[in-house]
Amino acid sequence: MSLLTITDLTLRIAGRTLLDNASLSVDPGRKIGLIGKNGAGKSTLLAAIAGDFAPDGGTITLAARATMGRVKQETPSGSTSILDTVLEGDLERTRLLAEAETATDPVRIADVHERLIAIDAYTAPARAGAILSGLGFDQDAQNRAVSDFSGGWRMRVSLATALFLNPDLLLLDEPTNHLDIEATLWLESWLAKFSGAAIIVSHDRSLLDNTVDAIAHLDHQKISVTPGGYDNFVRIRTEQALQQNRAAERIAAQRAHMQSFVDRFRAKATKAKQAQARLKALERLPQIDSVVEDTPTRFSFPEPQPLPPPMLSLNNVSLGYDGRVVLKGLNQRLDMEDRIALLGQNGRGKSTFAKLLAGRLEPMSGTYTHSPKLKIGYFAQHQSDELVLTDTPIDHMSRAMPDALPAAVRAQLARFGLDENRAETKVGELSGGEKARLLLALSTREAPHLLILDEPTNHLDLDARDALIRALSEFEGAVVLISHDSHLVESVADRFWLVEDGTIAPFEGDMAEYRAWLLERARKARAEMAERNKAATTSENSGSSSAQKRIDRKEQTRALAPLRRKIRDAESKMAQLTGEKTKIEARLANPALYQSGDAAEVTSLNVHLAALNATLETVEESWLEAQAELENATG
Repeated sequence: MSLLTITDLTLRIAGRTLLDNASLSVDPGRKIGLIGKNGAGKSTLLAAIAGDFAPDGGTITLAARATMGRVKQETPSGSTSILDTVLEGDLERTRLLAEAETATDPVRIADVHERLIAIDAYTAPARAGAILSGLGFDQDAQNRAVSDFSGGWRMRVSLATALFLNPDLLLLDEPTNHLDIEATLWLESWLAKFSGAAIIVSHDRSLLDNTVDAIAHLDHQKISVTPGGYDNFVRIRTEQALQQNRAAERIAAQRAHMQSFVDRFRAKATKAKQAQARLKALERLPQIDSVVEDTPTRFSFPEPQPLPPPMLSLNNVSLGYDGRVVLKGLNQRLDMEDRIALLGQNGRGKSTFAKLLAGRLEPMSGTYTHSPKLKIGYFAQHQSDELVLTDTPIDHMSRAMPDALPAAVRAQLARFGLDENRAETKVGELSGGEKARLLLALSTREAPHLLILDEPTNHLDLDARDALIRALSEFEGAVVLISHDSHLVESVADRFWLVEDGTIAPFEGDMAEYRAWLLERARKARAEMAERNKAATTSENSGSSSAQKRIDRKEQTRALAPLRRKIRDAESKMAQLTGEKTKIEARLANPALYQSGDAAEVTSLNVHLAALNATLETVEESWLEAQAELENATG
C-alpha cells in the first residue's frame, strides 16, 4: 500500500497552471528526488502535500496514521538552546513529558508512560545531539541560545528538527542550501540510512545520485518517474528522446511513401482500390512528434586579457575582523590557469579568504601583491540582499556599466540567460535562480582575470548548474570556488586548499579521498575525546603544572557535561516514578479498596503499576549505562 498517493492533481498559482492532472505515488521507505526547472512548481507541490493549501483539482492522500516532517519556513529564534529547540520540535514528546508531571488519573499516567517508551523519548537528547553534531554544531554550540547564531545556522537547526522527528514521510526543499560540503556529505549518509520515505527537492546531483531511489521530473505540467539517481535519469531520458526521434522519422518516411502511392494511383481505376487501402493505412499510422527540447541553458564568461605570472601572491598574511585573527601564515599564489576549490567547515574562514582576494578585506599583517592590471569578479550569495527589488536587471547593469551602449548592457545579461523579457522584469519578481544569474552577470561585466565564486549554485536549477560548469571549463582565467556541490567542485577544480586550524594548506587528493579523510578524522576525534576523558583523571600524576591541571579539569567537565545531565535527568525521572509507584502500592495495600468491591479500580491500579515498573526499569537501565560510561571516562 502506498504511503502517499497523488491522483490527477492540478495546481495553479496566480492564474498560471503548474500541474495539470499529474499523478505520483510514494511507497513506504522510498526516496524520490523531485526535479524540474526553476518555477516548474516543485516547492508548490511540497506545500500542497504538507497541506498548506488545497489543490485546484485531484487528490493528495496520506496513509492513515502516517507522520510527515518538513523544514519549517520560519527559522527558530529566542533564548532556548539549540538542543532544546530540536527536542521541542517533537510536539508529542513535549506534550507527554509535561502531562507526565501533572496527570493524576492512574490509567492515563500508565498510557502516557507506555507511549513515552514507545516513541523512545528518553534517548531523544542523544539522538538530537548526534544529528546536530553531523550538521556542524559541537557540544558547546548545542548548549548555546538559538539567537546567538546567524540565519544560515538557524536553518540548520530547522533541518535538524525535521530529521530528528524521524517521520514516515520526510519533505526536504533544497536541504543543502545552507550547508557546507562537510555537512552535505553527512546528510547524504544520514538519508541513505533513513528508513522512512522522502521527497527531496534538490539541484545537487551528488545528493540525488547517492540518496534517492527514483527521480520525479516536473515538466510540462506533468510528473514522470524514472528509477535510479540523477545520472540514470539523464541516461534514460536521452535514450528515450533518441528512440522517439527515430520513431518519428520512421513514421514520417512511411507516411511520405504511402502518400506518394496514393497521389500517383488514386485516379487510375486499376489502382484505385489499392490507393484507398493505402489511404486508410495512412490514417492509422500513429502520430509521433519529434522531441523538441527547451532552449538549452547557456552561460558564457567574457574572456580576459592574459596576465604574466604571478597574478597575485600572499606573503605571511594574517587576516580577521575587529582585531581577531581568523587566518594566519598565508603564503598562497594564484596564476591564470589555476582552478582552486576551498574545502573546510563553515566558520573556518573560507569566505573571509575570498573577501581578502576580492579586495573587500585588508590584511592585518603580511603583504598581498597582485598585477596592477588584475580584474577580479566576486560572486557571493548574500549580495542578492543588495539588489534593488523595484529596479530591473537592465537598471542594475546600466549603473554598473555607465559608459556601455544599451546593446552591450543587454549582451552581458544575455550571457547568463536573462533574455529581453526577464531583463525588463523587476528584481522583486525574479526567481532566486534568476537573481543568481543577474549577480553572475554583474560580477563578470569587466572580463575578470580571477573569478571568486562563493556558493554560486544555491538557487540554480540542474540545467543552469551544468551551464555554469560548461562556462567555467571554457573560461580562460583563474577560478577560486567555495561550494557545497561536490559535483561542481569535482567538475571545475583541479586543486584543493583546506581551510583548517586557522590557516590554509593544500589537500592532496580528490573528493572521494576528502570524504574518506573526513570520516577518519571524525573517528579519531571520538577516540581522542574518550582518551582525553580517561587521561584527565590522572593528570595530577603526570607532573603537569597546576595551571595545566585546571585546564584539563575544565576540558573534562565540559566534555562530560551532557553525560552528567543525562544521569541527573534519569535520577529525577526515577524519583518521580518511584513516588508514583509508592502511592499506588499504598492504595493497593489498603483493605478498604477491596471491601468497596470496585474491581475496575483495582484492575486500573494494577495496570498502572505494571506500566510504571516497566518504565522505571527502562530508566534505571539508562541510568546504569550512563553511570558506567561516566565511571569509564573518569577512571
